[in-house]
Parts: sequence; C-alpha cells; structure tokens
Amino acid sequence: MAEGKQQRGFASMDQQKQRDIARQGGRSVPDEKRSFSQNPQLAAAAGRTGGQNVPDAKRSFSQDRALAAQAGRKGGESRRATTQVVSHNDNDGSGGTGSSPEGTTGGV
Repeated sequence: MAEGKQQRGFASMDQQKQRDIARQGGRSVPDEKRSFSQNPQLAAAAGRTGGQNVPDAKRSFSQDRALAAQAGRKGGESRRATTQVVSHNDNDGSGGTGSSPEGTTGGV
C-alpha cells in the first residue's frame, strides 16, 4: 500500500469478518426467491439470452479459439499462484492470520 494511505471500510476488515458480512448478504434472499439456484434450466436460458445479446463482432472467444485458450491459461496460472500463496500463508507456522501487528496484510 502507498505510504500515508490507510485502508478504510470493508478493506480494513480482516478476511473472516469480510466473509461473514458477505455470507449474510447471500442469506438475505429467501430460498423461494433464488430462482437460478432452484431452476438450473432458467439460469442456463438467462445466460444464453445474455450471450445472444452480444454482437458477433464482440464475441472474441467464440471467434478466436487461440485467444480463448490463452485467457484460460492465464486464469489457470493466476488461480494456481493465488492458491500457492494461500497455502504457503496457512502453513507458515505462525498460527496467526498472516496479518502484521499493524493490522495490514503483508505485501498486499
């Protein structure tokens, strides 16, 4: 983080508190109103409709398989790097959350 700049609001909370708040948001919608989780066919139809509303010229992945493959590799590499960092922090032997005494996470 830049010098002299402090995290505020959601960013200043530890990860567990952020997860707890996010979880509450998901629970605020009653089950009967979660139409996509209740009806996978409806979700698929909505996704298909959204995709059909994108002009052909902007459907870059369907037009260029190499570009789609490259994006997939990049996403996989990013995911793998994130997973390795999390695994490393979980096994650092400190027994803590990986936070520094000042309450900020190291290097992020």
